[in-house]
Amino acid sequence: MLDLTYETPKPKVIAGAKHDWELVIGMEVHAQVSSNAKLFSGASTKFGNEPNSNVAFVDSAMPGMLPVINEFCVEQAVRTGLGLNAEIHLKSAFDRKNYFYPDLPQGYQISQLYEPIVGEGEILVDMEPGVARLVRVERIHLEQDAGKSVHDMDPNLSFVDLNRTGVALMEIVSRPDIRSPEEAAAYVLKLRQILRYLGTCDGNMQNGNLRADVNVSICRPGQHEKYMETQDFSHLGTRCEIKNMNSMRFIQMAIMVEAERQIKIVEGGGKVDQETRLYDADRNETRSMRSKEEAHDYRYFPDPDLLPLEIEQGWVDDIATNLPELPDQKKNRFISDFGLSEYDASVLTAEKENADYFEAVAAGRNGKLAANWVINELFGRLKKEEHAITESPISPAQLGGILDLISSDAISGKIAKDLFEIVYTEGGDPAQIVEERGMKQVTDTGAIETALDEIIAANPAQVEKAKINPKLAGWFVGQVMKATGGKANPKAVNELVAKKLND
Repeated sequence: MLDLTYETPKPKVIAGAKHDWELVIGMEVHAQVSSNAKLFSGASTKFGNEPNSNVAFVDSAMPGMLPVINEFCVEQAVRTGLGLNAEIHLKSAFDRKNYFYPDLPQGYQISQLYEPIVGEGEILVDMEPGVARLVRVERIHLEQDAGKSVHDMDPNLSFVDLNRTGVALMEIVSRPDIRSPEEAAAYVLKLRQILRYLGTCDGNMQNGNLRADVNVSICRPGQHEKYMETQDFSHLGTRCEIKNMNSMRFIQMAIMVEAERQIKIVEGGGKVDQETRLYDADRNETRSMRSKEEAHDYRYFPDPDLLPLEIEQGWVDDIATNLPELPDQKKNRFISDFGLSEYDASVLTAEKENADYFEAVAAGRNGKLAANWVINELFGRLKKEEHAITESPISPAQLGGILDLISSDAISGKIAKDLFEIVYTEGGDPAQIVEERGMKQVTDTGAIETALDEIIAANPAQVEKAKINPKLAGWFVGQVMKATGGKANPKAVNELVAKKLND
């Protein structure tokens, strides 16, 4: 397997009125576990059902109802931890996090503060070919989601939908290793990519299945390096948390505006208060939501209704054995096996479905040629029409058939594009279409030479010019292609033109 070496990107530097400042960013990503049932009940997790239709008695906090752990949700959390090269804790425990929300019927959230199921891991965040940031993951813990308050259905009343209540979440907490808005967005994208490859979260941000809380602070240049050496947070500034971000663009905008707010406060002699803030995209500003609570403010204590969760190493090993090939592994293999550039390999592995499609096309064929057609022709067309690869009207076998015709010199690259359009819009077998519609390129050098001789005889002045300036030979190539309806083999045409003009 190819081992790629990465350069670490430089931190974002923001010029204040008095000093230069650097960004320090940590992420808390809430990923909804892909499962049919909730974390502690058998109620459905299907999105879009009628309000309050996915609610079991335990979800609505009916007296006497006890939670029962969903084993599959635990398996998904373990699978995620393994996918992030993280430590799996064979013993973990659930705690009650006490706070009031109108859409939290129990008056507490079942979470894991003291003993999370997954410990330290890491994510390699690609920024550009050869440049990446290694971000440490502090922990992953399981917890249940709250419901949803609806305020826009009545001018005087608010409504509560408990369908999300009790849905399993994985909170994935990073260390403050991210150093720019672009890295923060790239981190969420990379994490989403890994989760989708693993099948542990669908990553749908529009439905709220993946949400990010962004912790932002500032420090003077060199201070973050001291933190990395000592792990002493006193070298860093006071952080503020921006809640519930579900857009890569807004994540970047919110980080910048919050950093500029903190710089203005500090340079003005003030002190940044640790608090939770919301980002207003319309005004491009963050607003205070509440003071940032510490763990003791939630009065955490072990959930008395749930025994500590103990899993066996053999079970973890079985999950590890069945992990799919992950994005970085697949990208490195595409570079090694197919001779692709890092950029092309990154594009092809961005989504598992894209990678699977490419690999089916490239099987037994020229990998670079396959990548070129999949990325430029197919992906370009699908993006223009806003279609996913799963909606592609041309199958891997059909596209592979077009490549086979190119490789065998049955058709030229220009004819191949016309053929692609026909197959894309009408379907059919590429080889049969070429045969029936007379699209095969002319490889008979005698026929090509006859056409070229006629063009040379009719354009003696152009011949003299081309002999003085060889660059003008392209005119003759174009005329031959035109005369043959674009079917002449371009390589043969170029060779004959060069030979005739040099005689």
